[in-house]
Amino acid sequence: MTARSQQTVQQPFERTGVAMHSGNPVQVRVLPAPANTGRNFVRVDLPSTPTIPATILQVGQTTLSTELAVEYGALSATVRTVEHLLAALTGMGIDNARIEIDGGEVPILDGSALPWVEAIAEVGIQPQAVPKAPAPVLKQSTTVYQDDAFAAAIPSPQLRFTYGIDFEIEPIGKQWMSWSPQDEPFEQAIAPARTFGLAHQVEYLRSQGLIKGGSLDNALVCGAKDWLNPPLRFSNEPVRHKLLDLVGDLSLVDRLPIAHYIAYKASHHLHTRLAHRLVQ
Repeated sequence: MTARSQQTVQQPFERTGVAMHSGNPVQVRVLPAPANTGRNFVRVDLPSTPTIPATILQVGQTTLSTELAVEYGALSATVRTVEHLLAALTGMGIDNARIEIDGGEVPILDGSALPWVEAIAEVGIQPQAVPKAPAPVLKQSTTVYQDDAFAAAIPSPQLRFTYGIDFEIEPIGKQWMSWSPQDEPFEQAIAPARTFGLAHQVEYLRSQGLIKGGSLDNALVCGAKDWLNPPLRFSNEPVRHKLLDLVGDLSLVDRLPIAHYIAYKASHHLHTRLAHRLVQ
């Protein structure tokens, strides 16, 4: 990997949409940020506008999305469903950004990272006069497990991500995908893949206070025999979306090591456990 300068967005941009889990309307404004500041969410709707760094140390709950949290005074500030926006920033090479948000959850938009990628491309990318620190090379394998699911990092001469999923439901079934950012651009191979769910789980999840903003416009929904809202953007769109989530979650590691990251039937919980292990 060749050395490059740190980068931020050239101009601010805004996106507004519904939050997947709360169902609330939310506005996000992404602004340029100085070198060496990283990516930070700012809750502009809360007193004192607390800043929540996008780092693995801030991870809170991971039920169907990744949440970041920070304590300020006697209060707690959180921001949920950060993985798609963080994946887009990472895939487009944005190291530093101030992310102002007027709610507790990033809007889902179309369920993929593509709207964020398009927004970054529209405003442009600004190189900064500070070099980006080289990523370390992983020397020893590490794995986290939960039942038959796992997430692992193994030594590799180049960055690679591999994912496997296995669903009994026929339209999804078993899928595997391996992707290297050096070989195929993130914005083409991974960013367009949308989040997905199973039709028979919708009512239960809503009864648990989840996916209240979910719809056929922002998620692929799979029935027992077919998709409720085809066509798919890729024949294996579900596993590509899981790769998207993995990229977003692992981007919470500062200077992610060069390695081959492999996950099978994993979750945000396992992704972030692996990220913690890498930091340790």
